[in-house]
Amino acid sequence: MSTTTARPSAWCRLSDRLEANADGLGPLRGSLTWRRIAMIWLASNFVVTTMLTGTIFVPGVGYGEALMLILVGSIIGGAVLVTVGAIGTRTGLATMSLTRGAFGTRGSLLPVAANLLILLGWSWVQAMLAGITVDFVVAEFTGYSNPALFAVICQLIVVGLAIFGHEGISRVEPWLAVVMIGIIGYVLTVAFTTFPPSAYFAIPADASIGLTNLTVLDIVIATAISWTVLSADFNRLGRSTRPTVVGSGVGYVVSTFLSMTLGATAIAYVVLAGGEVVEFDPGVIVGEFGVALAAVIFVSVMATNTLVVYGMTTSAINALPRLKLRFLPTALVIGAITVIGATFLGLLGLFIDFLFVIGAIFIPVFAIMIVDYYVVNRRVYTADILKHRGGRYWFTGGVNIPMIVVWVLGFGFSLLLTYQFPSPIGATIPAFVFTVVIALAAAAVTGRLKRDGSKPEHQHLADAAPEQAVEA
Repeated sequence: MSTTTARPSAWCRLSDRLEANADGLGPLRGSLTWRRIAMIWLASNFVVTTMLTGTIFVPGVGYGEALMLILVGSIIGGAVLVTVGAIGTRTGLATMSLTRGAFGTRGSLLPVAANLLILLGWSWVQAMLAGITVDFVVAEFTGYSNPALFAVICQLIVVGLAIFGHEGISRVEPWLAVVMIGIIGYVLTVAFTTFPPSAYFAIPADASIGLTNLTVLDIVIATAISWTVLSADFNRLGRSTRPTVVGSGVGYVVSTFLSMTLGATAIAYVVLAGGEVVEFDPGVIVGEFGVALAAVIFVSVMATNTLVVYGMTTSAINALPRLKLRFLPTALVIGAITVIGATFLGLLGLFIDFLFVIGAIFIPVFAIMIVDYYVVNRRVYTADILKHRGGRYWFTGGVNIPMIVVWVLGFGFSLLLTYQFPSPIGATIPAFVFTVVIALAAAAVTGRLKRDGSKPEHQHLADAAPEQAVEA
């Protein structure tokens, strides 16, 4: 008598396949070259929010000053991004998993929770902007308008892309980057052939808007900080540290400069054409450049929100290892939340405050992480960072209380400089320096800077804990 083995359902087959290719709870062994890393960053940061941020700068400051500040701010902020990302390449861990080293096994749940909420906000804002853009184009051709519906449709596509994890991202993102670069080239060509470059540089700054060069620089740096939450997640896909640093640095700076320059140029075009200047509104610039610019916005949201949903999923899985969450259902639950939130279009008016709050929360986090890894732990995290309990990163009941206090102080200092006592040099750089200083002081007072003469040996955590490693 023969027995027939039941074939697993389509859901089980898909879930098992994704689980095999997901990051799991352990370190990831990367394999991508610097070119692939650069293309991933190019695609991810060619995003509508970054582009529309560029529309805020002109005519508040001169067009030439805006371009210079975008470049300088991208380099400064990008330095923090690649420094944190390099820890991911060296260890194989995602950004939020790395916070265990500085804040403790349980203490790291605080930045993880903050990260999940902020990534949710990013996904909502970007889906809304994509929906508004698609709605504008559809309304032009058909007269039908329903921006909330189109925002939901855009985010459903994103969730479909995100469930395929890092394998799908590494394959799709480079092609999206190529498409967007081509369309951006077309839009800039139209802009500079309609009005000569000299006309853009001659646009006078409007002081009544209340922007200064340092305010613009602060916003550009804060944009980089907002992206640093995912820097190790994607830089650990690189095969070695130096090429990955180069790839992510080049990819981030180039994409930010091009994206914000596109926004600044598009709004400057509106000024020269005598149109109404409305900052952070995709309809204004899409109305001038048509379907080509709408395509950039749509494709950019597909690229970036895929990374955001993927980042939230991996953060949730790694933050709650005892629950042994599976990738597919976790991604679908998080995806459903992002779809629902995409209908709350009123949140768009709070974007700049949202950006500053991200900076206030995560500038101290990344300052502490850099001090902890590069100075306190001398560029080495051991396999204890993978433990659910005990080990050198357990501290006091799983929490490194001094560094939590440093984080709170850095957060408060940043808010004071942003809202209570506006700094003439912005809040981002002073808050970062302030946090570095008090983090070093806290490490010295608690004895964590003491040296016993031994030199720690670096080892990728995929080698230190091969049973938990995942191959990219």
